[in-house]
Amino acid sequence: MVVATKAIVFSAIKYSEADLIVSSFTEASGIKSYLLRNILKTKKGKLKASFFQPLTQLEIIADHKNKGTLEYIKEAKVYYPYKTLHTDIVKTGLVMFLAEMLKNCIREEEANELLFAFLEQSLQWLDSNEEVANFHIFFLLQLSMYLGFFPDATAINNSYFNIVEGSFQATNTSNYCIEGEAIENFKQFFGTNLETFQKIKLTKTQRKKLLQLMLSYYSFHVQGYQKPKSLAVLNQLFL
Repeated sequence: MVVATKAIVFSAIKYSEADLIVSSFTEASGIKSYLLRNILKTKKGKLKASFFQPLTQLEIIADHKNKGTLEYIKEAKVYYPYKTLHTDIVKTGLVMFLAEMLKNCIREEEANELLFAFLEQSLQWLDSNEEVANFHIFFLLQLSMYLGFFPDATAINNSYFNIVEGSFQATNTSNYCIEGEAIENFKQFFGTNLETFQKIKLTKTQRKKLLQLMLSYYSFHVQGYQKPKSLAVLNQLFL
């Protein structure tokens, strides 16, 4: 079936001498993997390897056989050319980290237009704004909503956060209950949006501890979760 859809690239892995295997999240069909033959060798085709950098936003025409095998892209074009995302060193570190997290967490081969719109809008915001120090924290919290495990903030005034239950509570009931500065900083992100989250002031140490909290939370709620390899790069560049 030939499908015209928007797609956000998660990864592109070299296969044999001249091919790429591209994983992307499509608006029409969820996660899809594509085999792009000879794209690293020829310069005359409609597809260019530069289109498939992490988190690039594309419009594609693809042949989806939906048999669990690699699909094929017939045509592709960048519909939102990034100005800074692949050139600013801090944002490049963020892109590596976010792309790895998204590939780790999003696996369903079905349309999720709300999730796609969230990714699309968030990445465009990241590209066009300079105050991005807390972006990855805000992004991961919001992403958890679309993945089905957004924390229950009903009792947010309580001191403890249970990372297994995903809720705030008044007492320490297990080894998975956390209190302290990281939890108080975590609370600041609830109720924020793309226009307000950057007003939260954190030190590098506070941000690092809060990211560790977020990743611990994800590790309990994402099946098959793997610690992102790009975390070390992000820490060096950014935190």
